[in-house]
Amino acid sequence: MDHTGYIIDTLRRGEMPSEDALVHLIEECDEESVSRVCRAAQAVAEERFGRRVWLRGLVEVWSRCEGGCRYCGLRAENCDLVRYEMSSEEIIGACREAYRLGLRTFVLQGGQVRDRVEKVESIVRRLKEEFADVAVTLSLGEQTREAYERWRRAGADRYLLRHETASEEHYKELHPERMNFHHRRECLAWLKELGYQTGAGMMVGSPHQRVEDLVADLRYLRELRPEMVGIGPFMPQADTPMAAHPRGSVERTLLMVALVRLMLPDAMIPATTALASASESGTLRGVMAGANVVMPNVTPRCYREHYVIYDHKKQTGSEAAEGIAGLAADLQTIDYKICWEK
Repeated sequence: MDHTGYIIDTLRRGEMPSEDALVHLIEECDEESVSRVCRAAQAVAEERFGRRVWLRGLVEVWSRCEGGCRYCGLRAENCDLVRYEMSSEEIIGACREAYRLGLRTFVLQGGQVRDRVEKVESIVRRLKEEFADVAVTLSLGEQTREAYERWRRAGADRYLLRHETASEEHYKELHPERMNFHHRRECLAWLKELGYQTGAGMMVGSPHQRVEDLVADLRYLRELRPEMVGIGPFMPQADTPMAAHPRGSVERTLLMVALVRLMLPDAMIPATTALASASESGTLRGVMAGANVVMPNVTPRCYREHYVIYDHKKQTGSEAAEGIAGLAADLQTIDYKICWEK
């Protein structure tokens, strides 16, 4: 049986392949199969979006975090991290610079804290008043429904909250007891209900992850139908309990990107910074696997080195605002171009 062809055809018909076939494909992850799936996914992306890649300006607003994710350098228990918080004026200023560069989506990302609802609300409102033609995306972790509602009323358009894993057992391996698998899903449901364009996603190759967990991720994403899906390889961080775990496979990450593109043809899928950090050609390979978004970092340089979610995070070159010209040149080598629309 041609598992690869069966999976490609089934996903393109809008149906879900059998679990056995998906497990076989992801487990084997051989070069020929990965290449076939990536080519099919790239063709789907081109049908929907042309040979274009959208840009989103990433502002890492603070490194404070109340969460305790065992793989993340921002975890509250990490006493070796230099914590910072950008002022409202610094955040607005970074967005102004992003706008000057031509970016029309701002992504305000930070650790999960519950005491900055009013600050975020004010910033979102000011951004929407100053820039009528932009989209504002937030990525600030699990919050109360009231916080999400206030930010939405202020004008926030999109919210990114990776589901991390669709397996409750796996979730408990990655997170402390104070974090709850069902609450994470509840937050994603709230975001959809409130009218956010919602982003989910997961790491590939995280500690204790089984291939069956990745299949469960695909099924959950098909059910949730998020507007954006972020997928990157697991990247270890030295000051975490999972520091010794090996980095996730780039090939398997590309395969998962491609499978999600086939399953959710209209989704915005980034070639993530983690993928670019894991492989010198990660951004271009992500695009050739069906990704259609890159998120240049517009955080002021004095803060970037302190946003250490994993080690060896790429902060310059095509992953930074000052490297957009280089990104455009790189994309041109595979006959793609930047799309400046929001």
